[in-house]
Amino acid sequence: MTLPYRPNVGIALFNGAGLVFSGRSHSAGPEIVLPGFDWQMPQGGIDADEDIVAAARRELEEETGVTGAELLAATEQWWSYDFPPYAGPPHRLTAFRGQRQRWVAFRLTGTESEIDIGKPNGDEPPEFSEWRWRPLAEMPGVVVPFKRPVYEKVVEAFARFAL
Repeated sequence: MTLPYRPNVGIALFNGAGLVFSGRSHSAGPEIVLPGFDWQMPQGGIDADEDIVAAARRELEEETGVTGAELLAATEQWWSYDFPPYAGPPHRLTAFRGQRQRWVAFRLTGTESEIDIGKPNGDEPPEFSEWRWRPLAEMPGVVVPFKRPVYEKVVEAFARFAL
């Protein structure tokens, strides 16, 4: 039996200079993080019957603390990636083959002081250990290789909002 893809939303948060938020991930489980490729943009699961933009806003707040963000665009397409082979302990994502994502772009309308990657997120540990602004075009080169094709599509889709 082939496992399903988990519905997921990815978020490109741009600042006023056209740079995008990137966080250093310390995820565990099937989304294995490799040294040197441990940066990514916020992302997370979509609840049943949840609107894509609402899911993106919820995930953005959960992972970065940001609530002041103007909607720029959302992709219509779903882009998928498979998890690499995983033989570790049971994880909530092991029930899935990978993730299928739609992406949403926002512009930060608040201040940088709103960003708090260490805030409690229910029972989940913080997603990121540090963060920085970087050019969107750099993101495919710093994300884990199995996500790279999706990130290349994100760069193309949201290039008009970037530096």
